[in-house]
Amino acid sequence: MAVLRARARLYGAIRGYFEARGVLEVETPILSAAATVDPNIDSFVARENRGAERWLQTSPEFAMKRLLAAGSGPIYQIARVFRREEAGRHHNPEFSMLEWYRPGWDHLRLMDEVESLLHAAGLLEGLPWERLSYREAFLRHAALDPFEAGFEQLRQTCIQRLNLSADLAAETSRDVFLDLLMSAEVGPRLGLEAPVFLYDFPASQAALARVRADDPPVAERFELFWKGVELANGFHELTDAAEQRRRFEQDRQRRSEQGREAPPYDARLIAALEAGMPPCAGVALGLDRLLMLMLGLQELAAVLAFDDGRA
Repeated sequence: MAVLRARARLYGAIRGYFEARGVLEVETPILSAAATVDPNIDSFVARENRGAERWLQTSPEFAMKRLLAAGSGPIYQIARVFRREEAGRHHNPEFSMLEWYRPGWDHLRLMDEVESLLHAAGLLEGLPWERLSYREAFLRHAALDPFEAGFEQLRQTCIQRLNLSADLAAETSRDVFLDLLMSAEVGPRLGLEAPVFLYDFPASQAALARVRADDPPVAERFELFWKGVELANGFHELTDAAEQRRRFEQDRQRRSEQGREAPPYDARLIAALEAGMPPCAGVALGLDRLLMLMLGLQELAAVLAFDDGRA
C-alpha cells in the first residue's frame, strides 16, 4: 500500500504543477487505426467487433499533436501505454507515461521544465544536474567519437567488447552499433550521482525531432538519465509534414526489410501537420521507472499493483 500511496502523491504533484502553469490535462484514445512504425518499438494489435484492426498505443504522441494542431495550447497527459516487449527489470508491456507539449518552446527550454517539475514533486532537489552532449558522453564512457567513428570501427568495437551474436555482428546499420554501445557502456554510467540530460543526438536518430544543420548535423532531442536508467525522451518537434511522411515511409520499409510487421502509419497526424501544428517541444517521461528510483527499488514490478506476470 505504501507504493500505491507514493504513486498517488506523485500524480497529485504532477497535476498541481501543470494546473498552476495553465497546462491542460487531456485524454486521447488507447486504441487507434494507426500504430507506431518506429523500428525499435512494436505495437500490440487488437480487433474491434466489426473486424477492423486497431492498435494499442505505444504513446499518446500522435493524438496529442493533432490536438495541438487544432489549437489546444499547452497540454499534458498521464497515459497508459503498451509496447510488445518482454517484461524485465526495467520493462513491462503495459506502463504509465507522462507526456506534455509546450507550443513556442524548444528542447532546451523543456529540459528546464523537466527539472523544475521533478523538483516541485519533491524529487532530486539540491543535486547538480548535468547536461552532456551525445558526443561527450561517448567520448567519456565508450572512448570513441560517435560522429567520427567509421562503420567498421563501430562494428569491431561492439564485437570485441560486447560478445555479439552472429546476427548482430552482421548488422549493416551504424545506429544499431551505436545503440548497443549506448545500452551496454554509456547509458548505465549516466546520472549515477545526479540526473543527466543527454542532448544533440546523431541526425540519423532524430525520430520525430527537428534536425539542426551543424557539422555534423544533430537531432534536437534529449534523454534524461538517473542512476543509469533512461527516464525521459524529449524533442524539439518536427512540424514538416513532408519530412515526417518520408521518415514514416522509411521506417516502414526498414521494418519490412527486417521481416517485421509494418503497420499503417498515422495519416491523420500527417494531415494535422499539413494543417499547421505550432512549433513546440514535447517530452515523454516513464512514471513507473521514476517511482522505482524514487523509492530505491530495484525492479519495475515492485511499483506495479499487478505486473505482467500477475495481470
